[in-house]
Amino acid sequence: MANTVFIVDDDPTQRRILQQVIGRENYNISLAAGGPEAWAMLQQPDFKPDVLVLDLMMPEMDGFALLDKMHEAGMNIPTIVQTAQGGIDTIVKAMQKGAKDFMVKPASTERILISIKNALETNQLHKEINRINKKTSGRFTFHDLIASSPAMDRVKALGLKGAQSNIPILIEGESGVGKEVIARAIQGSSTRSGKPFIIVNCGAIPENLVESILFGHEKGSFTGATSKQIGKFAEADTGTLFLDEVGELPLNVQVKLLRAIQEGEVEPVGATRPVKVDIRLISATNKDMISAVTHGEFREDLYYRLNVFPIHIPPLRERMEDIADLAQYFITRFAVEEGKNITGISSQALSMMAQYTWPGNVRQLENTIFRAIILCDQNQLDISDFPQIAAHVEGYNNQVPAAPSPHMTDEIYHQGPAMIGAEPRHYEPIARRQNHIPELMPHGGQTHNPHYGQQIPDLMPQNHLAAQSSMSGIQAIEQNGEMRRLEDVEADMIRLAMDRYRGHMSEVARKLGIGRSTLYRKVNDLGLQQIDE
Repeated sequence: MANTVFIVDDDPTQRRILQQVIGRENYNISLAAGGPEAWAMLQQPDFKPDVLVLDLMMPEMDGFALLDKMHEAGMNIPTIVQTAQGGIDTIVKAMQKGAKDFMVKPASTERILISIKNALETNQLHKEINRINKKTSGRFTFHDLIASSPAMDRVKALGLKGAQSNIPILIEGESGVGKEVIARAIQGSSTRSGKPFIIVNCGAIPENLVESILFGHEKGSFTGATSKQIGKFAEADTGTLFLDEVGELPLNVQVKLLRAIQEGEVEPVGATRPVKVDIRLISATNKDMISAVTHGEFREDLYYRLNVFPIHIPPLRERMEDIADLAQYFITRFAVEEGKNITGISSQALSMMAQYTWPGNVRQLENTIFRAIILCDQNQLDISDFPQIAAHVEGYNNQVPAAPSPHMTDEIYHQGPAMIGAEPRHYEPIARRQNHIPELMPHGGQTHNPHYGQQIPDLMPQNHLAAQSSMSGIQAIEQNGEMRRLEDVEADMIRLAMDRYRGHMSEVARKLGIGRSTLYRKVNDLGLQQIDE
């Protein structure tokens, strides 16, 4: 969804010029011919502009008066003020009333667009900071969730009910569905809002340290215990303890966890007396806990103690209605982080996403959008920016750029598809290579299987490996059939990027997803020629 720019100016010529200049950048434009009209529009509940471009000197209600009314109403819209009178007093007064930028008429097109872009980026960063602050301060609630599907409405309703008491909650769901987010929303919606929210990933703790990390230890209680250490239970006192992947806890620790829940106290390693704790316990798992109990991998009594109030989070494939809102959130966030003016996603790309199964759930969607933002050179994400998804959705795999044919010339094969039609590269290859992959199978379409001693059909054509290795213009397999060294492939990748982006090292580093200092180090280590920017 494109961002909306609200232009308020009493001069019709100035409004028309701004509308044309800003509209060319794929922003939605709203217009008002003066302060009263603008104020009436801002009071409409469904009108929420992302940026306000405001003329200061207008009859009836000037820009300063409109800023005052917005402030009184709690409207926090990034505002860029402009006027023909650019005195320092006017600028200071506008900034004091909340303006983010100030332009003196007539402003250049570049100046206007940069100012709008900066205002949008700053506003999005503030939103993300507020969201992070809510999470870290324990005040994140179900109103902050990005989910509007009926399936998630049921999850929210259950979570709100569970938040009203101190009942142990077990959140179940596949990896990446957002179990921690739901746990934070429960905490933020409870009387423990704003109190500590302590996370323990039970599957990532070494088995010999689980007890010490959960319950703490006394100085000298074991080798390496040089000081007293409080455990996660004590850290979460008066707040919430979130045990992620609780099904991975060792059986000997499960006994102590059961006692801690029942008695409201923990016994640190090496301590002579238990320590009272007041916590809210929320657990999460992606395992089939009933199966774990049946096979003796998890204590039955502990399972029923944790599973007093179960909440199941459906996978993303069962709540496709959430994809559009989640995608827009990730697009806005990553576009700001990467400094790109990408405002949304095409309906065709959204339709394709709705047909994909998303085995990695919301986490996979987040990473997919991040990658697409890096690839995209337009104002809107499209099918071509999601080649990995399109390859798995019927009817879309032919809508992304195809891999180059294996029957290509020597020059094209070595330079890669990105360089077709461009000037020849000026780098010498590390080693001379042939323009084909040697035959790895005998003729006749049969391949011998050493494990079973029988002939199996040849399901992969001879030229398929060549096509795979040259898919990105980088040879992956040596003439003898062995994989090339990673260092050599990396060197070719850097060469290809340096050619494509004509030696602009900042752009090369950004496209490769590495820092400039890392790129310069690799260029020097690999003996590549560096092109000055």
